[in-house]
Amino acid sequence: MTDQRPEHSDMDHPTLPRPKIGILLANLGTPDHYDYWSMRRYLNEFLSDRRVIDYSPWLWQPLLQTIILTKRPFSSGKAYKSIWNEEADESPLMTITKAQTAKMAQVMQERHGDDVVVDFCMRYGNPSTQSKVRKMVEAGCRKILFFPLYPHYAGATSATANDAFFAALGKEKWQPTARTVDPYFDRPDYIEALAQSIERAYAQIPKRPDILVCSYHGVPIRYLMEGDPYHCQCQKTTRLLKERLGWKDAEIKTTFQSKFGPEEWLQPYTVEEVARLAEAGKKNIAVCAPAFSADCIETLEEINEEIKESFEHAGGETFTYIPCLNDDDAHITALASVIEENMASWITR
Repeated sequence: MTDQRPEHSDMDHPTLPRPKIGILLANLGTPDHYDYWSMRRYLNEFLSDRRVIDYSPWLWQPLLQTIILTKRPFSSGKAYKSIWNEEADESPLMTITKAQTAKMAQVMQERHGDDVVVDFCMRYGNPSTQSKVRKMVEAGCRKILFFPLYPHYAGATSATANDAFFAALGKEKWQPTARTVDPYFDRPDYIEALAQSIERAYAQIPKRPDILVCSYHGVPIRYLMEGDPYHCQCQKTTRLLKERLGWKDAEIKTTFQSKFGPEEWLQPYTVEEVARLAEAGKKNIAVCAPAFSADCIETLEEINEEIKESFEHAGGETFTYIPCLNDDDAHITALASVIEENMASWITR
């Protein structure tokens, strides 16, 4: 159906798109390239977010602008280069998010036809949240479901993604009705998708790993003390996964990675724990990253290179990284169920 004038309007009234529902998937973000200036722009946006680094700007910004952003773009660019999708000239996170969006769009098309529009945005870098909200409004989306692709809630992930979404809505003359999605860390279908991915990986490993390390992205322990539920939600995911797999406590462990800055973060630290496991005789381990919906720099480079190196340096022999759920069909099915539940009252049949 083409654009049309509102009923009973005058002939000179501008035409409007047919009302639709928008599903906007959101992920963390990615630099446009791994060169110095692309990395600097991306890191500046990321590390200037008060949800990520909440130190006083009077103290933090001089340090960030004069020291960190002078040096870190080189090291981060080198890390990104090691995993870059050269064929598509984009980061793996971008490639995977596009694949997830395409599959979700197909699911929604089959169920709802043209009434539902699916797209994605990034909290940092491109495509920006604001640009995609604008595009959806222009396409006639009078209702938008905003879905940060983080199973667990954290101020530095889900909340800042929502901040960007609300800020984008604030720029719209005619705001659409909007909803955000609750964390889905304990949903049975999400746990089932995780368990299936681990069972498939274990079936392909010649020798069963001594332990599965569930490595979650870390945050300062102060955030937990201030009320952030992230730590508790991560622990529950590991427990539910263990119960679904039917494993003993000694076969699975929760750790936290990506420590940044001088503060104490959630522990145990993955990079230290894998070395301790190797020294304690756990020579064959597997590592998964349940807090990430898509493989990215923290999984492909940090886990599969830096953390793996720590394990092997301590005497470890076999290190198996189990990829994130990415665009696995069970993952897409679980995410689609979340979407359907959240927009149920919006769909007229």
